[in-house]
Amino acid sequence: MIMATWKPAWLEALNKEKFFMPCSYHENARKNEKNICCLDCCTSICPHCFSLHRTHRLLQVRRYVYHDVVRLEDLEKLINCTNVQSYTINSSKVVFLKKRPQNRQFKGSGNICTSCDRCLQEPYIHCSLGCKVDYILRYKKDLSPYLRTCKVLQLGPDFFIPHDTDEEANETTHSTLVEGEDPMVSSDSENLSMPPVDFVKKKRSGLYICARSASSRFTHNHEDMMGSSISKRKGTPRRSPLC
Repeated sequence: MIMATWKPAWLEALNKEKFFMPCSYHENARKNEKNICCLDCCTSICPHCFSLHRTHRLLQVRRYVYHDVVRLEDLEKLINCTNVQSYTINSSKVVFLKKRPQNRQFKGSGNICTSCDRCLQEPYIHCSLGCKVDYILRYKKDLSPYLRTCKVLQLGPDFFIPHDTDEEANETTHSTLVEGEDPMVSSDSENLSMPPVDFVKKKRSGLYICARSASSRFTHNHEDMMGSSISKRKGTPRRSPLC
């Protein structure tokens, strides 16, 4: 057996890659944070890169108290995580990937992390995966007994994978006139102007002009104005009798 005194490339990537940074290949896309680690390419990718790595081993990285975490269930398929303290998030156990040094000196009961002196609950002695790996390489010099063979590792069913389309990428706002009565009704003799037209915004379909309702309101307003003008008209003038 060859002694693994070095870190596998995928393990080194989990420790050095910066996750939750904008993807340089999809700068203008929504939800372009790099929250996936491709274990075969040893790099971090965003959900829009998924199609290029579909057949690779993919590990989802999550965020907890401003630190990178992964599900314990997924990580156990790659490496033995015994004695690494886990936390429960949304009914799933997670472990931290990188060291979390503690500035304050530990006071009280409990265990202390073997690498960063962080206070831990019993029986845990490592606060993160990185701390355990460093401890094994420092004292036992052989990482191979802890590594596990994993040929297939896919994202969970709850992971959101965006489906890019030309329509969404080139989405523009435009107006469409609804077929119906002509809203452009005017009278030169009365010098009337066009009534205001209602605009209704519809998702991914631009702006639509409600011409039919505008035309009907304009007709009623026009009749009211004509009726009021007739009622205010003076009667036939009469001349005074001659003396």
